[in-house]
Amino acid sequence: MSDASSNSPKNQHDPGDRSPDRAPGKATGRGNKAERPESDATKHDPKAEPRPEAKANASAASKDITPVLKGWDYEPGTINVRKIAGLDGAPKLQMRQPLGLIQMEMTGRPDGLRPHGYDSLLDYFEAQLDEHKQLSGSEKGFELSAEQCEDLREEAAMYYQRYLSLFVLEEFAGVVRDTSRNLRVLDVCSKYAAEEEDRLILEQYRPYITMMHTRAHASLQQKEKKYADALSTIDAGISSIKDFYARFGQEEAATDSNEIKVLKKFASEIRRKIPIDPMTKLRTALDRAVKNERYEDAAKLRDQIRTLSGPKGASPV
Repeated sequence: MSDASSNSPKNQHDPGDRSPDRAPGKATGRGNKAERPESDATKHDPKAEPRPEAKANASAASKDITPVLKGWDYEPGTINVRKIAGLDGAPKLQMRQPLGLIQMEMTGRPDGLRPHGYDSLLDYFEAQLDEHKQLSGSEKGFELSAEQCEDLREEAAMYYQRYLSLFVLEEFAGVVRDTSRNLRVLDVCSKYAAEEEDRLILEQYRPYITMMHTRAHASLQQKEKKYADALSTIDAGISSIKDFYARFGQEEAATDSNEIKVLKKFASEIRRKIPIDPMTKLRTALDRAVKNERYEDAAKLRDQIRTLSGPKGASPV
């Protein structure tokens, strides 16, 4: 992920190069002017050409991100994000941090890089896997080194920051995309990592990523008022998390899973938004009126039910 204050073209090409940017060269004067003693007139004349040091200071000041952060204070315990228009005209995401901010692309790799010409390192390694299968006829023998797995984890952390930001902004389609992508990272590492530690280290995050993926997917369905589909999506997400715990022989842990509790609560919220059928609502009110011996109210409710039931003589219950 690139900091908003970084404009280094180097960061746009080589993701593997983590060396600091080259320091700018020192400014120099024209001819031998910088070597001659400065006259009193030059010291005080506002029209005089700025000294090289002043130019360097002005250049450094222009990169100060204080104006960008002004009026946007960091709030501990909250996720402070916003969408802005980039200099290239494309939208960007910014997340406020205690000492500044991070800026992310909306699509592709969050830092805007294309490692080995691919959208991400994950895409690159998946392409290598496909090539290995074509050459050898199977996936046998394909492995990811400890360093490659570490690189994938670092890349996944970028996507985590982005899908978290997108969720706060209710950009749920992007959350579905990025959580699906990070689940692929877990699958690739768990299957092809050469070291056992690398096969297992990311698995602890599977319930959380699954929960976020499920919430985002169900939220999209809820917006379209596809309540039954949203509830089915949540049920599938809960089952997937339970299967995860069962795979590691920890079925009892699913009961205390915070991710499952979050999904069940979301399902309850969706059920409350499902429109109640008018006839069902009237019959429920009728049963309550009879139970409380409010017979006059019950009679009125029966009349309303008969009206909704259609032709006279149709049974109200």
